[in-house]
Amino acid sequence: MVDVITRQPVTPIIGRLVVVGLGLIGGSFAKGARESGLCREVVGVDQHAPSRARAVELGVVDRCEADLARACEGADVIQLAVPILAMEKLLAMLAKLDLGNAVLTDVGSAKGNIVRAAREAFGTSLPRFVPGHPIAGSEQSGVEASNGRLFRRHKVILTPLPETDAAALDVVDTLWRALGADVEHMQVERHDEVLAATSHLPHLLAFGLVDSLAKRSENLDIFRYAAGGFRDFTRIAGSDPVMWRDIFLGNREAVLHALDTFRTDLDDLREAVDAGDGEQLLDVFTRARSAREHFGKLLNQAKEGKS
Repeated sequence: MVDVITRQPVTPIIGRLVVVGLGLIGGSFAKGARESGLCREVVGVDQHAPSRARAVELGVVDRCEADLARACEGADVIQLAVPILAMEKLLAMLAKLDLGNAVLTDVGSAKGNIVRAAREAFGTSLPRFVPGHPIAGSEQSGVEASNGRLFRRHKVILTPLPETDAAALDVVDTLWRALGADVEHMQVERHDEVLAATSHLPHLLAFGLVDSLAKRSENLDIFRYAAGGFRDFTRIAGSDPVMWRDIFLGNREAVLHALDTFRTDLDDLREAVDAGDGEQLLDVFTRARSAREHFGKLLNQAKEGKS
């Protein structure tokens, strides 16, 4: 794996990388790829003129274009880093261009709807499409937040399709590993199920809880006396509302399944509280603490293995 931290010189493995959408994730991927030396040229695409200028000024890309067709000329890899609900329109635009043998990949956190949109745009067979999802982020946003080290020691899940070309998959895998990411491969459906339970549902609950409390007449005292545990639990309610709206709509079926399962468990807890069933409450809390401790050990082992 290429060490992008020490900036060791490497031989480029691709000529032109195009990143469409220079927000936190797209900008960080572009900057990391440029710093890694694995690409001879990194081209950005963004409709916001000030962002294009800043992207070049900050060294995120070599050049930045407003015109998608011009940017994609001669591209070897095209990374799609736009919001999920904008992906369908972008894929339709790309399908009208001559992309040659370029590899398409993306960073969306819901894969099923993106794959469906890609098949509608390009046809049923997508040998040069490698769907992906980096599990990383920051409370900062915009091209100014671009960080070439953002993905270091974070998981990136690639969800190759049955017809995905092995060479295309290898290129995308190599680029992510060069940024220090821990890359795993997973089926599209499994990815959406796992992320609905471990990421999307917690965000939905945090947004819902904070909104519920904020609507109460006594909300000033509620927030005034909230302790650190409340702050930690609700921190993710500070995430980008538009982005998360798109994620929930894009991964609707898997989110609903996770939410229904949780609602059943929540109803059981309510019944236990109502009935004064301390034994059931203790069982649930004990299992939860044990699971949390196990999860903590797994995280520590992963960190030690990469240090």
